[in-house]
Amino acid sequence: MNTTLENKAGASLGASLGIVGVLGGMGPLATIDFMHKMLRATPAASDQEHVPVVVSSIPQVPDRTAAWRGEGASPLAAMLASGQRLAEAGAGLVVMPCNTAHLWFDELHAALGLPMLHLVDVALAEALALAGQGARIGLLATDATLASALYQQRELAHADFQWLLPTVQERADLVMPGIAAVKAGDLARGATLLNQAAEALAQRGAQALVLGCTEIPLVLGPVSSPLPMVDATAALARRAVAWSLAQREAALAV
Repeated sequence: MNTTLENKAGASLGASLGIVGVLGGMGPLATIDFMHKMLRATPAASDQEHVPVVVSSIPQVPDRTAAWRGEGASPLAAMLASGQRLAEAGAGLVVMPCNTAHLWFDELHAALGLPMLHLVDVALAEALALAGQGARIGLLATDATLASALYQQRELAHADFQWLLPTVQERADLVMPGIAAVKAGDLARGATLLNQAAEALAQRGAQALVLGCTEIPLVLGPVSSPLPMVDATAALARRAVAWSLAQREAALAV
């Protein structure tokens, strides 16, 4: 039996238990934040009612933005290794709380052979529900996520947004340094820079804001944001919890 078939066999059991596999480490703090959001999204009154989760948080994955620019090694092999750990641990579904990593989503999905949720899809669905058709949506994300049009070109049925992106100068002076500051643990500096970037998008007419990098929600929240916002990390957490609860409910009904 090849690895993909073995993963699918394990996923069948993992699905019946509702086990969510979190392919994390990109970065570590964003992974912990995702776990907190899964807990907050779970209607549990006891330990046993919480979502079963296995996590692979190996931060030595090559930098995704550098790889996309052709300036570093591909992260795919390291991501696949983490995904395989999750499969072996019994995950029935895999999620990645990292936006830029989704540039390799299709290759990873095919190699693992496990069900996966696409973070951009769930974020776009929430943006559509929040702002409606034709809304002007600001997008804060890494250079690679923005330049690759990961969000802008992702198809979602009946979705029609007018995207507003940070300028090249704002990316260089505010967005990328803000994300780097969060990764380095300097949350105060990250908050200052990323709030300035959000304000700039609001001034140019954005009606809502998508936080398209999992470091950004760590310092930019509903209280501090100048715009109604979609936290892609929280959207993914809610969808993962919903999947797990549905799987366990279906297993009990058999």
